Amino acid sequence: MTVLFGGAFDPPHLGHVAVARAAKDELGVPRLVVLVSEHPGHKDVHLPAETRLELARAAFPDDDVRLDPYARTIELLRAERFDDPFFVIGADQFAGFLSWREPNAVLELTRLAVATRPGFPRERLDTVLEELAHRERVVFFEIAPNPTASREVRARAAEGLPLDGLVPPEVARLIRERGLYRRD
Repeated sequence: MTVLFGGAFDPPHLGHVAVARAAKDELGVPRLVVLVSEHPGHKDVHLPAETRLELARAAFPDDDVRLDPYARTIELLRAERFDDPFFVIGADQFAGFLSWREPNAVLELTRLAVATRPGFPRERLDTVLEELAHRERVVFFEIAPNPTASREVRARAAEGLPLDGLVPPEVARLIRERGLYRRD
């Protein structure tokens, strides 16, 4: 089984790390394939892909971290072969899963492991699940709430404020030393 965890990671924060750790525990795997989206099809990024890759390697030192050259998940899954893949996403992403390119085709090529948190409205997830042809290929697992968002980290970094408790220490060091996200 290959467990995939993708994102822009602009920058990777402790919420991402918590999802990865919980997914490994839930699925019983020691390592994830962390995919740093080179050109995310769903959002703008603030740093070049190689810099985000370096930050992700600092955040996920025990995992296989690499660039994902595909803008859409379906493109990745069609182009590359993974052993019995699980794709890890958060509840927020799953709530918007029907807007992904070919969501039912995605589920034909991978199973989804969806990280939920206490208080997330289950009806939002059930509404998506009801529309899917392969709902049996979706599993849910719970994580502790972590309100950290990449935009908050970028805003604090822009002001030169400490990032303690928001990102792994090595990520904070790289951001600080390189002046990443700083306003000129």
